[in-house]
Amino acid sequence: MSTLGRGLHGRVLDALGPAITAGEYPPGSVLRTDELAQRFDVSRSVMREAVRVLESMHLVESRRRVGVTVRPKAEWNVYDPQVIRWRLAGADRPHQLRSLTVLRSAIEPVAAGLAAKHATAEQCAELTECALGMVANSKGHRLEGYLLHDIAFHRVILNASGNEMFARLGDVVAEVLTGRTRHEVMFEDPDPAAVTLHVRLAEAIRAGDAGHAEELTREIAEGALQELDILAP
Repeated sequence: MSTLGRGLHGRVLDALGPAITAGEYPPGSVLRTDELAQRFDVSRSVMREAVRVLESMHLVESRRRVGVTVRPKAEWNVYDPQVIRWRLAGADRPHQLRSLTVLRSAIEPVAAGLAAKHATAEQCAELTECALGMVANSKGHRLEGYLLHDIAFHRVILNASGNEMFARLGDVVAEVLTGRTRHEVMFEDPDPAAVTLHVRLAEAIRAGDAGHAEELTREIAEGALQELDILAP
């Protein structure tokens, strides 16, 4: 269950959020809070709380005497992990996965190069541990176990880059990796070549080889894009 999926306003969000991001309520649609409260059998205060969360994501805007209006997609906070999760659960999944994977391919190689220069001994040890965890879960349809180590691996790189902007993208990367797994946009077992690249990347960062770290990360990103061409064209 998602963080937002608790309580009454969470139940409303879990219905309205995916509906908005899936286009069931096109931009410009006006949602009446009184009608929604009645539909979901919740109080007006609960409905207002749900609307405030949707406003924080820039999915809607609330104006007196007008109601709650769905905003254009161009105005959505597309970096919000919950918005990403909702979009990955809907028909927009192929476009969303490709968009996020291209974003990763632009940012993570640079982050890996910086990590090779700035990673602490503890971060290098954590990277190696994560890579070995990926290896241990790479056979036998153990994708959930693999996912946990994969997410942790990329978080360490983004944090070890020393760039706080890159570090804040950890949740975005976690959502796209989770989306690929949960929505079966992966092979039954991870690509062995990709697993090996992660091990080599951990070694390059530990060795302080920024150029090689960037090169390996680009290979990982290119592999992810090729996987999408096959599984989510």
